[in-house]
Amino acid sequence: MNEIIFFGENQYPILIKNEPKKITKPIQFKFENENENENEKQIKQISTGYYSTIFLFENGKAIEYLNYSNQNVEKIQIEENIQKVTVGYFNEAILTIEGNVFAKGKDINPNNPNEFINISSLIEDKKDRIIQDIVSGHSSIYLLTSNQNVYGIGSNEVGQLGFDSETLKISQKPILIMKNVSKIFSGNSSTCVFLLNSNQELFGCGLNIYSQLGLGESREETRIEKLTKIQNIPKGKIIDIQCGDSHSIMLIQNEDENQNQNTKRKLYSCGNYQYNGLGKRFGENTYEFTEIKSSLFENDDDNILDFSVGNAHTLILTSNSKLIGFGHNDDGQLGTGNTYWYQLIPIQIELPKLRFNENISNYHISCGDDKSFIYYSLSSFSNLEEDLIKLFRRKEFCNISFKTENGEIIEAHKLILKYRLNQNQNQNQIEKLQEIISNKSIKESNQIFEMIYSNNSKINPKLYFEIKEIINLNEKIEETIKRIYLNENEKDFIIERKEKQYKFPKLILIMRSELYRGMFLSVTEDKSNKVTDYSELSNESFQILEYWIYSNQIKDEIQITQEIIDEIQIGIDYFQLNQTNPNLFDLLIKKFNNQNQNLN
Repeated sequence: MNEIIFFGENQYPILIKNEPKKITKPIQFKFENENENENEKQIKQISTGYYSTIFLFENGKAIEYLNYSNQNVEKIQIEENIQKVTVGYFNEAILTIEGNVFAKGKDINPNNPNEFINISSLIEDKKDRIIQDIVSGHSSIYLLTSNQNVYGIGSNEVGQLGFDSETLKISQKPILIMKNVSKIFSGNSSTCVFLLNSNQELFGCGLNIYSQLGLGESREETRIEKLTKIQNIPKGKIIDIQCGDSHSIMLIQNEDENQNQNTKRKLYSCGNYQYNGLGKRFGENTYEFTEIKSSLFENDDDNILDFSVGNAHTLILTSNSKLIGFGHNDDGQLGTGNTYWYQLIPIQIELPKLRFNENISNYHISCGDDKSFIYYSLSSFSNLEEDLIKLFRRKEFCNISFKTENGEIIEAHKLILKYRLNQNQNQNQIEKLQEIISNKSIKESNQIFEMIYSNNSKINPKLYFEIKEIINLNEKIEETIKRIYLNENEKDFIIERKEKQYKFPKLILIMRSELYRGMFLSVTEDKSNKVTDYSELSNESFQILEYWIYSNQIKDEIQITQEIIDEIQIGIDYFQLNQTNPNLFDLLIKKFNNQNQNLN
């Protein structure tokens, strides 16, 4: 069931018919025909710019509202298997579950700017064509590959692709900007980009006329056309950076291990105060990222859940269900009930009555050029993490019990807890968890276990702060699985082939194989340590399948032959492997082709 709130400019495109062009107070957004099937789908993401808005649903389909050059508003159904959408001022892009990116825009495909084309297939290095993340700028699109490389496509008029703008004004194919990148940040109205490497070092390039790159007062260049390291970054972990037309806002999470209080999130801004507001009182440009201070989100019991930046306005959602905003409001995009030109310092905005208000952490904000959305979207996990949470709810795999404050029993999977709880503490973490659960309701207890399984603090930050000390924060689900792969004690299901036995944890097989999922979750099926014979597979093929089941990777030293590819196809059918991104068979074909090219 959808929950979408809208306010701001209601034109280019017109999103809600029979409403004014400027909607100054939050109202319920409804799709054009109330009985259309999309109203029964769960919203996953909303991305909005000046000329278009895309609604992405959990089923991987999307609806785009489009209006270019005062044409009639188009409502387009996008049927791709989509995991993310991003909208800029003059461009849109969609990222599919397979890792392909389709984009359109006047700087992407000038001959037909309204046609989606596969821009990931244009990357020259074929090994970099599986895309992990996408972000739009004003007229550029940035791609983060599975190899942690960032490519840019579109306009480079102010160096936002990291190249000399006189030499390269526009690129209609992706060009490599930087390697070893963990995150990319920009904005739908922004002509600059930030890149964070694996060492938490921040780099930026593009327009800097208002100091929106935060390079300091000594850097007065209006264009930064080469990636430049950003100095004097606030202490803590960079969670997000969003950029407007002439300012940037950074969300930092305090990581001081010595503090006993909740881990706070703080906002920092840089750029021009006059055109957008930096969340600060009247003054000059802010040349470096400096903290936005306000009593509205500085209380110990409150924290920042989500924020979004439009062209010149910012909205913030806190864990105490407060909606806070500052910046331009000439189109009602702050939702204050008026169109006063701008609001310099943060103010609280009357939040409409939300149907799911008790789960405020599942609400998100999306600011477009001059419009704003608040929408309900369940926390997104990887397929693997979703399977873990589903397993948690199946009683046949719950072998440790906890008692809630009302004496209700809640059960969890002991194997998962073993690897998700911090085992380096003196106190037994299971006992510590029981102490916490004994003071919680059944609903809060469920949320605690979901956080433990997913390591996602957005589910409920208040609860997360309470349990974070007993969670191994450096753990990731995939890393846990790889470590289980090396632990003989946890391999409890035997697969036999050619007189050799392989032991697998049942949990891993459930998550990776439809065959074993059905076998182990069946009510009538014997769940003992069965022996299965896969003698038709060679040693090399079986080793590839074994390593893939655990790590979702292919060992670099493996040499691929046509015989192995044929056998792997048989093995995939045998195991009924869940073929998610990346796809094992496709990667083997690519590796095989690359090996042959190198030989030639």
